[in-house]
Amino acid sequence: MEQKKCIFCSIVEGHAESSKVYEDERVLAFMGIHPVHPGECMVVPKEHIDHFTDISDELARHILTVAQKIARNILTVLKPLRVGYVVHGFGVAHAHFLIIPLHEPDEITSKAFAFLEDSTIHFSESKVPLAKRDELDRIAELIKLV
Repeated sequence: MEQKKCIFCSIVEGHAESSKVYEDERVLAFMGIHPVHPGECMVVPKEHIDHFTDISDELARHILTVAQKIARNILTVLKPLRVGYVVHGFGVAHAHFLIIPLHEPDEITSKAFAFLEDSTIHFSESKVPLAKRDELDRIAELIKLV
C-alpha cells in the first residue's frame, strides 16, 4: 500500500499550492493556511524530516536565521506587538518553525494556564503550581549539557 505523501513535501516540490515568503536550496518559507493573524507563516526544511529535534544543528541555525529576517519584516510591515515562534511537533509530520504575529500577550500559551471565569476564558501562570526547587534541580541535573 502506497503511503500518502507529506503535504509539505508536495509544497516543496511545487505539486501543492503555497504562498511563498522565502526559498533557498535548503528551506522554504510559506504562509500558513489557518493563520491566527495575517502574516503567520512557517519555515520548513526542504528535506523531509519528521520533527524539529531530528534536524541538524546547522540546519536549525539556518531556519532560525531565516525566521528572524521574516519576523523583522512582519514587525515592520504588519506592526504586531511582537512576533512569536512555535515548534510543537504536531499537525504535519514534517519539521516546521512557525512565525506568528502577536497582538495580545496570551496568543501563544499553554492550555495549563487557561481557566474559565464569568463565562470568559482567561490565562494566568498563577493557575499552574510553583515548582519546588529540589524538583527543578533534579530535572536540571538530568538534562544538563556537559
